[in-house]
Amino acid sequence: MTLSGTPQRDNSAPSDLNERLGFGPGAKVLIINCDDLGSSHAANQAIYECLRLGPATSATLMVPCPWARGAAAEYRGEDVGVHLTLNSEYDLYRWGPITQAPSLLDGDGGFPRTLQDVWDHADLGEVRRELRAQIERAIYWGFDVSHLDSHMGTLQLRPEFFDVYLDLAVEFQLPLRLSGRWSEKLVGFPFRELADQEGVVSPDELIVITNSHGVGTRKDLEVALEGLRPGVTEVYVHPAQDTPELRATGADWSQRVDDYNMLVNETWLGDTLGEHDIKLVGYREIRQVMREGLRT
Repeated sequence: MTLSGTPQRDNSAPSDLNERLGFGPGAKVLIINCDDLGSSHAANQAIYECLRLGPATSATLMVPCPWARGAAAEYRGEDVGVHLTLNSEYDLYRWGPITQAPSLLDGDGGFPRTLQDVWDHADLGEVRRELRAQIERAIYWGFDVSHLDSHMGTLQLRPEFFDVYLDLAVEFQLPLRLSGRWSEKLVGFPFRELADQEGVVSPDELIVITNSHGVGTRKDLEVALEGLRPGVTEVYVHPAQDTPELRATGADWSQRVDDYNMLVNETWLGDTLGEHDIKLVGYREIRQVMREGLRT
């Protein structure tokens, strides 16, 4: 199950998150999150450039990937969360668990490639231990972890995996990436209601990428920005620089390069944000709002 190709508009009223962040109730607020930090040197270079020179407001680190330690070495305090990882989707480029977790291996040198393989074979105790270790390693490396999200959505789409996702958000007092309330019926359980009950904060809406790779944001973002509703919306991008390493990784390399160019080498995104009076925010501000709410 994925959310690709489904409606991306939540017709319910937005939460009060706008106002809790210091914006007016009618403000249109956008998080631009760069996924897959640590997945390659090309991704690391592009993502930090997008955060430091472009409009990106946050990123998420794939702790088990080979270039995650390199990302830590270049960290300068940017808004970075943890991209909780249970999948390794490429045929030839593999990464695997950082804990002893036999049920999280596919027999080919890494995590399973597909969501279904994880759901069918993963031991939930091993899942919980592995994901906590990923967060703890990011903290040990010096990251001021701003939020949690789920690589390929593995943790959001099944209730038993979502329980682990939510428990970790509560334990570390971190916001979660969640799709909008429109998707609860599609997924089959009230994940946003469960998060609300625990005081875990999420953006009101998520712009879901609908192409076959799940990478390459331009077309979906162009449409979404024209009709962005009041509230806090997140869009995820996958920027990477064009290198031989990236081209050898997988068939989605060109979409990653396009995301990089869109954020750093072009002006249309900044122009569109200004034209529609869309404000930018990162996850660190949302983390602060969430923690203030948990203290009251």
